[in-house]
This record gives sequence, C-alpha cells and structure tokens, in this order.
Amino acid sequence: MPRSHSPVVTRHRRNKYLKAAKGNWGGKSRLYRSARETVEKGLTYNYRDRRARRREFRSLWIVRINAAAHLYGMNYSTLIAALKKKDIAINRKILADLAVHDLQAFEQLVHTAKA
Repeated sequence: MPRSHSPVVTRHRRNKYLKAAKGNWGGKSRLYRSARETVEKGLTYNYRDRRARRREFRSLWIVRINAAAHLYGMNYSTLIAALKKKDIAINRKILADLAVHDLQAFEQLVHTAKA
C-alpha cells in the first residue's frame, strides 16, 4: 500500500498556528512546536481570564455602590436588601454607574429604598 500524506493540510495547520503566534519573541513565533504551545497556552489564559474579568468587575461595582451608599447613611447590603424589598430591579453595573456619574439619581434611589 502506498504511503499516504497530505502536505497541503499539514502546512495549512502549521501556518495557522504560526500566524496566531505572531508578535511573540524568538522561536515562539518561528518554530512550529514552540508556537503551538504558546498559542494553546494563550488561549487557555484567554478563556480563564474572561471569567475572572467578570468577577473583578462585579467586586468593583460592589465597592463603588458601598462607598456611595455610605454617603447617605447606608451600607451596601442594606441598600440592596431595601431595593429588593421595594421591587426595584436594577443591576449592580447600572447602580455603580449611577453612583459614579449621576449622584442625584443614586440619591433618589437611596431615599426610595429608605422610605
């Protein structure tokens, strides 16, 4: 039986990794094996850190809401509990944005929650 090989498919696969590894230093952008390892590790970090970013932003929003709530004599947990009790459905991202950029609107929310 003759030997089967497909250089075109192999070359395309290798070039895909080499193209993705552009910008790396030295052999990590030129040598196939190093480039493949680098690209796969980078994709792993990319997947992991997309999830980590969400956690970091949520904690940042909570810190900002807590700081703004303290200006009006409340803390974060009582503010969130009061908003839920009043059926005010506003997420932490928007609430933190209000606390930073529109303090009057945030103050109205706080007073509504207190009432």
